[in-house]
Amino acid sequence: MRRSLIGIAGLLFGLVLAAPGIAEEPRPGKAAVASAHGLATDTGHEILQAGGNAFDAAVAVSAALAVVEPASSGIGGGGFWLLHRASDGHSIMVDGRETAPSEAYRDMYLDEDGEVNRDLAINGPLAAGIPGAPAAWAHIVEEYGQLDLATVLAPAIRLAREGFPVDEKYRRLMGWRDDVVKRYPEAAEIFLVDGEIPELGHTLVQEDLARTLEKLAENGPDGFYKGELARKMVESVRGAGGIWSAEDLASYQVAEREPVRTSLRGHELLTASPPSSGGIAIAQILNMVEPWDLSEKTRVERIHLLSEAMRRAYRDRALYLGDPDFAEIPSEMLLSPHYAAGLRSTIRTDRATPSAMLAADAELEFAESDNTSHFSLMDDDGNLVSATLTINLPYGSGFVAEGTGVLLNNEMDDFAAAPGEPNAYGLIGFAANAIEPGKRMLSSMSPAIVLGPERTAVLGTPGGSRIITMVLLGILDFMDGNGPESWVSSPRFHHQYQPDEISLEPDFLTEEEISELQSLGHEVTTRDRTWGNMHGVMWNRETGQVEAASDPRWEEGSSRVE
Repeated sequence: MRRSLIGIAGLLFGLVLAAPGIAEEPRPGKAAVASAHGLATDTGHEILQAGGNAFDAAVAVSAALAVVEPASSGIGGGGFWLLHRASDGHSIMVDGRETAPSEAYRDMYLDEDGEVNRDLAINGPLAAGIPGAPAAWAHIVEEYGQLDLATVLAPAIRLAREGFPVDEKYRRLMGWRDDVVKRYPEAAEIFLVDGEIPELGHTLVQEDLARTLEKLAENGPDGFYKGELARKMVESVRGAGGIWSAEDLASYQVAEREPVRTSLRGHELLTASPPSSGGIAIAQILNMVEPWDLSEKTRVERIHLLSEAMRRAYRDRALYLGDPDFAEIPSEMLLSPHYAAGLRSTIRTDRATPSAMLAADAELEFAESDNTSHFSLMDDDGNLVSATLTINLPYGSGFVAEGTGVLLNNEMDDFAAAPGEPNAYGLIGFAANAIEPGKRMLSSMSPAIVLGPERTAVLGTPGGSRIITMVLLGILDFMDGNGPESWVSSPRFHHQYQPDEISLEPDFLTEEEISELQSLGHEVTTRDRTWGNMHGVMWNRETGQVEAASDPRWEEGSSRVE
C-alpha cells in the first residue's frame, strides 16, 4: 500500500510540474565559448559535444590555451576559475594561484644596497612560484565535471603533439621577451627557430609538453607534482639557480574560496576573492559611485568620478590585500557601504584628489602588458565559467624545465619585494603581500559573473594592473543594457593610484575633454596603444538569445555560440 501511495504521489507531482503556468527553470539551450585563441574555443565546443559540461570544457580550454598561447598562460602557471552551477545556484572560485617555494624569504630579491634586483624577480627559475594550474584542472573535473581527466585533456595533448601555426600575437609578445628566452637553451629550442622568432604560420610542436600532459591525464595531480616529472623539474630548476623542492610540489593544494558578492541594481555580481584584489576593488568602486547616476553624467564627469573611486580602491589594494591564509584582510570593512560612504565623502565632484594626499604614496613607473589570458564559457544548461589564467609576463620567466616542456611562470614578482616598491606593472604593496614560504601572491585577475533577472553576463580580461578597471567598465556597460560586442570593444581608461594619472586608450577623448579633465586637476596620459583582451558571454532569458564576443584588439580571439 505504501509503495502505491508513493507512486501516486510521484505521478501527481509530475502532473503538477507539467501543468499550464508552471514552468521549469529556463535553460539557454545553446553553448557559448569566447577565448583568446580559435583552437581553444574549438576545444571547448569539442568537449561539450562529447558530453562534457561547462566545467569539463573550462579545463579543456585552459589546457588548450596552455599549448597554443604559451605567452599568456600554461601548465607552469596558475589562475582563478569562477564557477556557477545552474542546477542549485552554487558558485565558487577555484584558486589555482601559484605559491612561494619553501626556501623563499622576504628580501630574496634585494641587493646589498637594499634595492630590488628586477632581473632576478622576473627572469629565470628564481622568479617562479609553484604552479597551481594542473591541480586546479584535476580538481574542477573531479568535483564538477562529467567526464574523466584523460578525455578532457586529450585535445590539448593532440595540439601539443601535432603543433599549431604561429600567429602574429605569438610573434609580437615574443618580441618583448626573446632576449630572456635566448638565455635558456631548452626554452629557445622550443619557442624560437635557430635563435630567432618563428615566421608567421610556422608549426610549433611541443612533444615534451604532450608527454607531461599525458602524465597528468593518466595519473591526476600526482603525475605532475610527484614522481619522475616532479624530479626532473626540481633538478632543472635548482640547476639553473632556482629554489624549488620536491616537497614544494608534493604539498601544493588547490583552494576553494567564496566569491566576492555584490548587489548591483537588482543583479548579483560574483567575482574573484583574495588572493585576487579584483573582486574587492571592483565592489569598492561600485559602492563609492552608487549614489551617482553615471548615465546622466557627461563623459568627462563620469571619467572623473570613476577615476577618483579607482584611485581610492587601488590605495586600499596596496595597504590591505594579500593571501587570506597569511594576512588578516579586513574584507568586511572594505566591502561595507558605510566604508564606501566615508571614502565617497572625500571625493570632490569639481576637483581631483592628488594621490600624495592619500596614504601609501610612492613614485612609480607604469609598465604595460597584455599577457595573461581569459575565457568565458556557458553550456546549454546554463552552467557558467569565467576564468583568468596567467604565467605573469609574456612567456613567464622564460625558463623551461629540461625534458618537461613546462614553461615556468614569474609570479614571484607579484609579491611586494620591498615595501612600497613597484612590481613590473607599477603596483605597490606592503606587509600583507610580502614574500613568505607557501604564500600565494596577490593578483589583479578578476573573472566576473553577473546574474540578473533578465540577463546573465560572463566576462573578464588579461591586462596586468588594468584588469580590475577593464572588468569594472565591462560590468557598467552591461548594466547600461549593452551586449558582449560592446563590452569587449568599448574604449578604456584607467587610474591605479600611482602613478597619479588617468591613462586613456588612443583616440578615446577629444582635446577639449582632456583639457576639461586637466582643469579638474588630473594628469592625463594618452597611451600609444590599446590594452586588454576581453572575452564575454551573455544569455538573455527574455529573448532566449545567447551571445559571445572576443576583443577586436587582438585578431586571434575567437567566440562561438552553438
